[in-house]
Amino acid sequence: MALSFSVLASGSTGNAVYIETEQQRLLIDAGLSGKKMENLFAQISRHPGDIDGIIITHEHSDHIKGAGILARKYHLPIYANPKTWKAMEESLGTLKTEQKFTFAQNSVASFADLDIESFPVSHDAADPMFFVFHHQGKKFTLATDMGYVTEQTKGLIRDSDMYVFETNHDLNMLRMGRYPWNVKRRILGDTGHVSNEDAASALAEVVGDRTRRVYLAHLSQDNNMKELARMSVKQILEEEEAGIGFTFHLYDTDPYEATPLVTL
Repeated sequence: MALSFSVLASGSTGNAVYIETEQQRLLIDAGLSGKKMENLFAQISRHPGDIDGIIITHEHSDHIKGAGILARKYHLPIYANPKTWKAMEESLGTLKTEQKFTFAQNSVASFADLDIESFPVSHDAADPMFFVFHHQGKKFTLATDMGYVTEQTKGLIRDSDMYVFETNHDLNMLRMGRYPWNVKRRILGDTGHVSNEDAASALAEVVGDRTRRVYLAHLSQDNNMKELARMSVKQILEEEEAGIGFTFHLYDTDPYEATPLVTL
């Protein structure tokens, strides 16, 4: 079996990605309630009790809200780096020692037939990291919650078969919106979130001949819209002649509905 995945939920209200190979079933983040997570699994005809573990990117509540609940209910291990563990341990609630595992930043961990490469991102969390997944020659990048896309990140994720990539906000909507200035400044800063325009510029540098799918992720409920994100990214990628519409296509994600389970 090749690498299969679904973006179970993506947005300001909660994030979770499901990944499946012949030998592994993993959940990356669990940022919704336990009940909502179970409903999202049901949308792709899967069950959280069948997964092999939960990997956490960082401790913000929209990434860990349901992690402790699922881990206790289904006796699942959780993987995170040491600083993230320290920052989130209280929020997760009581877990057994044998459920707690360390996954260091800037490392590669093998989960049976799936190799997962971790990399740091610039975001206002203790030690945030995201991942490139490798399986049978396929390469899948998950990269959100970035104040900006570093050159190191671009080099690591270049020419992936598929991307789940942050398009958090439209600059004009954010600047004109109701958020107080200190919140706007945080989002726009180097440890905040990536705009539609900046995401498109980064994608233009990293998509390659093998790229087939780009999922636009972590959209702000207040400062973005699916149509606007897609239009903004498409326009810049067309200007850069990056191959959009020919070698690869854009796909939406949703805070409440899982994307169809797709095999690379």
